[in-house]
Amino acid sequence: MSLILIGANHKTAPLELRESLSFTPEEQGEILRSLLYPPDLDEALILSTCNRTEILAHGADVHVCMDRIRSLMISRSPQSVKELQEHIYVLVDFEAVRHLFSVASSMDSMVIGEPQILGQVKEAYRLAVKSGTAGPMLNRLLHHAFRVSKRVRTETDIGRGAVSVAYAAVEMARSIFQSLLEKTVLLVGAGEMIELAAKHLKERGVRKILVSNRTFSRAEALAAELGGEALEFESLGSQLHRADMVLSCTGSPTPLIGPEQVKKALKTRKNRPMFFIDIAVPRDVDPSVGDLENVFLYDLDDLQTVVENHRGQRQEELKKASAILEEETQRFCIWLDSLDAEPTIRALAQWAEQVRQSELQKSIQKLKTLNEKEKRTLDAMTRAIVSKLLHEPIVRIRQQGGKEGSAGYLEMARELFGLNGKAK
Repeated sequence: MSLILIGANHKTAPLELRESLSFTPEEQGEILRSLLYPPDLDEALILSTCNRTEILAHGADVHVCMDRIRSLMISRSPQSVKELQEHIYVLVDFEAVRHLFSVASSMDSMVIGEPQILGQVKEAYRLAVKSGTAGPMLNRLLHHAFRVSKRVRTETDIGRGAVSVAYAAVEMARSIFQSLLEKTVLLVGAGEMIELAAKHLKERGVRKILVSNRTFSRAEALAAELGGEALEFESLGSQLHRADMVLSCTGSPTPLIGPEQVKKALKTRKNRPMFFIDIAVPRDVDPSVGDLENVFLYDLDDLQTVVENHRGQRQEELKKASAILEEETQRFCIWLDSLDAEPTIRALAQWAEQVRQSELQKSIQKLKTLNEKEKRTLDAMTRAIVSKLLHEPIVRIRQQGGKEGSAGYLEMARELFGLNGKAK
């Protein structure tokens, strides 16, 4: 039985490829269920964020799991198979476990220590559970990942003063404009990232904030909170000229702002510059907008400079967190390896119970004067004897499971107890 994780993230793949591999929450259920058919792949989960798409699976045949996940990714990517393979990583068992723990602990994030990723991992798990594709293995693995994340945050300062992608976006805006005080900022979207960005903008003294969201009531609520103005989503294009800076992060699968809308806005603004910071994946602003004169367009990958400055301050905490990560990965993998011994343990327990029942019935037939209470006493006594006799062998078999050379050890145990020929 193997754990497989295949993915692409901000370290291995450009934004264009990450866009093509992203999954919306609405489509994940059907795709997850399709991964499990035909059988051989038992459990699956998709983690799709602005910086990564990863598919985690569990199945009996590692090659079947790999082929099925790769086929799904190839079907969504416009790139050739060879090009795609240059940007994805394939991790198995120990490496897959360690990577998941690293992601959940925000050690693999673009912004080290940012708190949003744990919520995104939990949401991915929730969708897998809802879709019926998370079973015993992923349940145990994900809950262990949540505990590792909590331990890393409790025992290190990795999360203290941590920033977010939204913070990095606002810092970039601050580096573009000498002052944000008199600038008008248009926020497109009203999700967690935009809320965070709005909070940072207010802290920087921004006074004029416009909010446009597909659900107008959310735009109204956020605008009221910020002392800003809500815009009907349908009027986004016609109101674009009012913004000196547009910060966008929605879940739209296609761009919301195109070059023709921006050209009209620039004409109304008499060509005063416009800045766009697009932190959505897939992107909300058509990349060709960046080719227009007096337009400055930045996307997630452009935030890397701001993020690198932050990363330097986190190195010491990363070392402490890495030690926790190694310890917890070893702990989980010891349990994972012990699963190799479970079939032998079950066969041993079944054999012992058959022997006990057989000898017990023979004794009861010989001792015909036994009453029901005496029979129950005899039954309990034989159970206790069998349990004590098997305790040490079972502990040793479980300890050896998964270790180098364990196959020979398990085979010897089956031979000693006459278990060969019984179901493994």
